[in-house]
Amino acid sequence: MTGAQAGGRFPWAALCVIAVLVLLPVGRLAELPLAIGAATALLLAARGRLPLHQPGLPLALALFAAYGLAALLSAAAAVQPDKTWSTIASVLRFGPFAAFTVWALRRPGDLRATGLATAAIVLLWLIDAWVQILTGHGVAGMAEAERITGIFGADNVKFGPVLATLSPFVLLAARDRFGRGGLAVAMTLVLVPVLMAGSRSAWIAYAVVCGALAWRETRRWPAFLALGAAAVALVAGAVLVLWQVSDRFDARADRSLRALEGTAHAIDEASAGRLAIWRTALAMSADHPWTGVGVRGFRHAYPHYAAGDDRFVDRETGTGAAHAHQIVLELLSETGATGLLLWLAGSFVALRAWHRAAPPARHRALAPGLALLAMVFPLNSHLAFYSAWWGLLFWWLIALYAAALGSGEDDAARPDP
Repeated sequence: MTGAQAGGRFPWAALCVIAVLVLLPVGRLAELPLAIGAATALLLAARGRLPLHQPGLPLALALFAAYGLAALLSAAAAVQPDKTWSTIASVLRFGPFAAFTVWALRRPGDLRATGLATAAIVLLWLIDAWVQILTGHGVAGMAEAERITGIFGADNVKFGPVLATLSPFVLLAARDRFGRGGLAVAMTLVLVPVLMAGSRSAWIAYAVVCGALAWRETRRWPAFLALGAAAVALVAGAVLVLWQVSDRFDARADRSLRALEGTAHAIDEASAGRLAIWRTALAMSADHPWTGVGVRGFRHAYPHYAAGDDRFVDRETGTGAAHAHQIVLELLSETGATGLLLWLAGSFVALRAWHRAAPPARHRALAPGLALLAMVFPLNSHLAFYSAWWGLLFWWLIALYAAALGSGEDDAARPDP
């Protein structure tokens, strides 16, 4: 049986890709379908059924080279070599999984179905979030005291960043099915849970997504600015309503507004201590300018560069904050200037692939592309990109992006691998 027939009659490969997202809220279980996909790619490559010239695969491998090489070079002067080397070893699974995704979704029909399935999964999470807003309970139980946490549960506050990052799948599905009116309704339905999730980084990420989609709809500055003004008015109205009716949102908003006091202490409190972490990351970067302290070595190097009264330093364990909470500072502190340059090169390759792609491929890649833009937008705070969980979601989106730009115009046009 050929690869094409296997992919057509047995959609297990596409289901394996979707299973990563389905299991994402369930801790490390998402690693299982990822491992199955990575192992399958290695087996296909060994049998000569995964040619390097397959569209989409060179892009996936180039991006993996930038990500993996930055991690590998950071081991040169790692402050915690065992942690850095174990992270490098775990990073190796992303390359084969991306190759598997490109193979599994090589037909536009499979890719469209995966995009719709992703939108449906995020929509279910969104419905559960609304139930939690209205009742205080959801599928995963009660919300946290200061924010809703949706399907991820009260002890996991990643829901806001994940919802904002994956929102393009829902918004673009609504646009394709119901037009501009559907897009406007979907944006509003996503807005409230993003605000209630209480993550300032999620607010910024969602603003990036909405801004990009608004520009796509208008393409002219006057119309874009008018639409932006209407959006600002809508957000302001939603904020005022939530401020009055939600104790959770009130608590998060009050903390954020402390930044308006203007003092360094108030700004640090409003940012949940991010300023202290960022100052320490800069000091770390200055001392290890070329290859950093090693991926995931941040917490181990932190006490050596932190201020004496830094609240994140644990004197008993000799560790500090887990990561830099900002993508550029994470790269500079953990992988140095070399790693940052490799990431910039990878970004250039990804953007060049977009510009060279045909319009149908761009349309297919728009949702994962916007999600990646929201995820890495530099003027924001971030989760750790070399962590097992956030790194997994990051690479799941990269894999979809590469597959979308590489899939054929129609099923018949794609030869058997």
